Amino acid sequence: MKQLLTLCALGLFAAPFASAQMDDFLDIYIVRVKPEKRGDYDTFARRIAEANRKAKGDNWIAAEVEYGEGNMLYYISTRKNYAAIDAGSTAFENAIKEAYGPGGMKKMQADMNSALAGSRSVIRRRRWDLSVNTPKDAEAYSKMVGEARWLRTIRVVVHPDHEVEFEDVVKQVKAAFEQGGTEWPLFISQNVAGEPGVVYYITTLQPSLAAFDSAPTLPKLMGEKAFLKWQKGASETEITAETTLMRFLPEQSNPPEAIVNVAPEFWKPKPMATRAKTAEAAKSAQ
Repeated sequence: MKQLLTLCALGLFAAPFASAQMDDFLDIYIVRVKPEKRGDYDTFARRIAEANRKAKGDNWIAAEVEYGEGNMLYYISTRKNYAAIDAGSTAFENAIKEAYGPGGMKKMQADMNSALAGSRSVIRRRRWDLSVNTPKDAEAYSKMVGEARWLRTIRVVVHPDHEVEFEDVVKQVKAAFEQGGTEWPLFISQNVAGEPGVVYYITTLQPSLAAFDSAPTLPKLMGEKAFLKWQKGASETEITAETTLMRFLPEQSNPPEAIVNVAPEFWKPKPMATRAKTAEAAKSAQ
């Protein structure tokens, strides 16, 4: 999705199995849509997703911020390496050309740009060495993502030259989770390009908003005394921390087939033309 506007694409999706089997980077395109243009933008984004589904173009998952800054959307593609970013861009462009012709890319880019108040492209490296309770194999990974509907991300900006101290703080959380016997997942990623500063992302995926009620608490896992000591150490490494809750948007997504197959009723929305005909038929029947 990132390739459309900077040629358009919930640290989301980390896993512990061997890096040879894993995508090492998250290629993310973030947009802030003009409120008065939101309807137009959603139409453009659905058409782009449909074109890539039909032509087997690039893959991504779209998510909208529900608790945080309004009209913010994220388009997340997983990549093995930088070469895979090139390959994804080529697949995306070919899908748009097939759907709209050689001039389709420029027109679509202009149309979507007119609906945006801002955008940013970023690359994050997945830190499964810091992550907790991630899937044991590719099938379990696809199942977790395919069943997820919400994600919560804590964006932590760390003091320069304090990465080691911050990662020690994260490792203490990892140890507390593992020793406490909780199965709650934490996925960690770190910024590589596209934004200033040293930034880490702590994300969890859940099938519903209500599922977040079962999240374990550090005071309980660590013990009150150890938690207070940990909290002091954490505060010395961090500049800011912001938590957002995001909801997946299947109509603007084109996930890999393994994820779609987990819940096709959710990840395979009806094409726009089909929805329009259904709505017209319903109206005529009234």
